[in-house]
Amino acid sequence: MTSGWLETYRGVVYRWEVDHNDHLTVAYYFARLEDAGRLLLDALGGGRAAAGTGQGWVTVDCYARYRRELRVGDVMHVTSGVVAVEPEALVLGHRLVDSGDGELCTTFEQRVRRVGLDDHAPLPLPAATRQAAEARRVAWDGPPRERRPRPRGLDGFAPAARDVVGPADVNVEGTAGLAAYIHRFSAANGHALARLGLTPAYHRDARRGFSTFEFQCTFTGPLRAGTAVGVHSGLLHVGTSSMRVFHVMQEEGTGRRLATLDQLGVHLDMDARRPTPLPDDLRARAKALLAPTDP
Repeated sequence: MTSGWLETYRGVVYRWEVDHNDHLTVAYYFARLEDAGRLLLDALGGGRAAAGTGQGWVTVDCYARYRRELRVGDVMHVTSGVVAVEPEALVLGHRLVDSGDGELCTTFEQRVRRVGLDDHAPLPLPAATRQAAEARRVAWDGPPRERRPRPRGLDGFAPAARDVVGPADVNVEGTAGLAAYIHRFSAANGHALARLGLTPAYHRDARRGFSTFEFQCTFTGPLRAGTAVGVHSGLLHVGTSSMRVFHVMQEEGTGRRLATLDQLGVHLDMDARRPTPLPDDLRARAKALLAPTDP
């Protein structure tokens, strides 16, 4: 039987990929994730081998847990395997490791589905791909996904990002790559935090940041070059140092939902590189802005 785990990426954190928190920007994790997923699908015979068929793979959802930060110059690699074979989808598992000391930094679960590239209608998994995926099954030890209350529509949400998808955002399937979604969600998070008083000026003066430790993403519509998109964001939870921000991406004009991101992070002491309590006045302001959720 083929060994389950496959190395699917090896690289370095470049200085231009580091954000204002002095660590690797989350969108660039997703760029590596997309590369890793493609190479794993290639190994299953369902990637480049299907070129010219009018079919391809799309990511339906992702679950990322950030265990340890990566900083400029850090070297890393990703190993990948198949976590589950579903009737119309595969669940891929990726482990991003610091190559310098072998420590696990991030785990990703990525659900991918075979679709027609014109209409993105789901297609059945080819028998050969299913067989190859079973041979790549791995014992997945990533943390379980926690199910949390969902927002009640967009009550309590505010506009947080708006722009147009450009050609540089688009991948080989003709739709936006994962990093294009996450860059926009990151911009939206900056606006969402500013509503609470966590402005860029506050972060600079107080030497504080916002460090994400979990993403749960869904991708519900293709994002193509020329599409005008907007993100609305709302705060769903505030703790001593932690916050939960929910982002909804829609097509401008039609309101068609394109993606969501459930983001959890902490108020970060930039010097100690550890979570630190929110100031009382900012916590009170944040609680006053909490959006309603369903049970």
